[in-house]
Amino acid sequence: MFGWWGKGLEVDLGSGEIVVKRLPREIYEMYLGGRGLGVKLLWDHLQAGIDPLSPQNVMIFAAGPLTGTRAPAAGRHAVVTKSPLTGTIFDGNAGGYWGTALKKAGYDYILFKGRAPSPVFLLIRGDRVSLESAAFLWGKNTDQTIRLLKDKFPAEGKRRYGIACIGRAGENGVAFACIMNDRGNTCGRGGLGAVMGSKNLKAVVVGGEETVPLADDEAFEEYRRDILRLLVASPVSSKGLSSFGTSVLVNLINYMKLLPTDNFRRVYFEEAYEVSGEKIRDNYERKKRACFGCPIACKSRAGEMEIPEYETLALLGPACNNSSLESIMEMNHLCNDYGLDTITTGATLSCYAEILGRDLLQEEMLELIREVGEHEGAGAQLSRGSALLAAKMGQPGAAMQVKKLELPGYDPRGALGMALGYATSNRGGCHLRAYMIGPEIFGKPKLLNRLTFVGKSGLLPVFQNFFTTMDSLVVCKFVSFSAGEEELAAILSSVTGVHFSAQDLLRIGERIWNLERLFNLREGFSVSDDTLPERFFHNSDDGYAKGLNRDEFMRALREYYFYRGWTEEGVPTGEKLTQLGIN
Repeated sequence: MFGWWGKGLEVDLGSGEIVVKRLPREIYEMYLGGRGLGVKLLWDHLQAGIDPLSPQNVMIFAAGPLTGTRAPAAGRHAVVTKSPLTGTIFDGNAGGYWGTALKKAGYDYILFKGRAPSPVFLLIRGDRVSLESAAFLWGKNTDQTIRLLKDKFPAEGKRRYGIACIGRAGENGVAFACIMNDRGNTCGRGGLGAVMGSKNLKAVVVGGEETVPLADDEAFEEYRRDILRLLVASPVSSKGLSSFGTSVLVNLINYMKLLPTDNFRRVYFEEAYEVSGEKIRDNYERKKRACFGCPIACKSRAGEMEIPEYETLALLGPACNNSSLESIMEMNHLCNDYGLDTITTGATLSCYAEILGRDLLQEEMLELIREVGEHEGAGAQLSRGSALLAAKMGQPGAAMQVKKLELPGYDPRGALGMALGYATSNRGGCHLRAYMIGPEIFGKPKLLNRLTFVGKSGLLPVFQNFFTTMDSLVVCKFVSFSAGEEELAAILSSVTGVHFSAQDLLRIGERIWNLERLFNLREGFSVSDDTLPERFFHNSDDGYAKGLNRDEFMRALREYYFYRGWTEEGVPTGEKLTQLGIN
């Protein structure tokens, strides 16, 4: 095969057995890789009702057919499991180099099951694979873990190592612990790091020097250049994201009255400039960083400190009534070191502040983050996420979440396509299942009226299907501001030698989305979970945002089910599953 190796590793951590598994070509053509391949493998290997932190849970790391090639912004990988935060099927993906290292080692995926009797890390050195003792790493946070592993496994000729690891938050089972890699990228949401910790799996270290085979090198170069030209021509990718990173969004989203402020009670933050990309530009000497094969280079550092992403700025800043950029950067660094999702961390802190009836001091927030990572003091209560925290403290309405996943940095009252996207997301309150902010705010690919549900119920599934495919290729979503399914289908065909049309890619995304829906239904989720917190059906406290009309929202949801080919209860019909080739 081209683009795929046709094989992966199945690692039984309990017994220590490591087996090379080969998959039929049909599975790759139907699910591609990354998120799609992980979803398929999880569905096939996991029974219903399994505790996410039990040895019976399964975890899949997977690259895509474009990973390891020179396709723009394709140096990514996905991790798929059942989430300890939400109970839903869950995937996260990250850039950097780890996914490329996996492909260069000659594998498409790694499936972990069981629990090691003592802490271990998986080491892949080309065709040599072993479980190694992680006793010298256990108890350490991610910065120190990565330094130790880098020192132990320096580059060897053409072989460079990728490192994915957890910090103490993952070891301590924090429900929103994440997986960090050695380029500062994160599989951030849903508690993926806690699942690693529950398996006594501290890190996965991968190094290889294979060249991913391409079916048509000449065509690949032509389509690669086409996508690069589109990325350069787009002001969103070549100017805004390249110059500022995602922090460029703070002032824009605030101007549009979408910025979550005071735990989503308000939508406008008077001191937004103080935590904005412009403030960072004016006050910090930045050094840009790019993921493997990415021309955008949206990430940057200021000295030893990572410049926070937009979501981090929004949730640790305005959502907590905090206008100190320095404190946000410090909290971001602490979260990354412990291995904590910054969105859920900020949202849980703002929820806690609302319940207490007062703003949290900056020093108090830092101490609470440390306590969450250590699972001690008040942090032990916060470590389960906002939904369980608010329920336990008798104020469930203070948790801004969908399916127990905290909402990111866009108030849904000002972008109704995003509102419907939050409600119907398979993994919970997430903007990355279908980034409707693109058409509703940026006008990409076409400007839509953000204050109506009209036309969104039929369009949203298309965006969801497309983004699912991107997560399976695996390609950075910033590419979607410039290139569409036509360009991605062309470059995928040149890599694999299999003809994929734009419609084929959307159908693959639809297949994966429906399989995720079946997983959640099997776990007990239903139409009643496809909703939003009650707060959003009322006006914001600052008067800038009008509450959603409940009847219009429910009408849009029913229409969404219709366009999905599902019943009124949100269940995929037998006819739809047959069309998609799902048994």
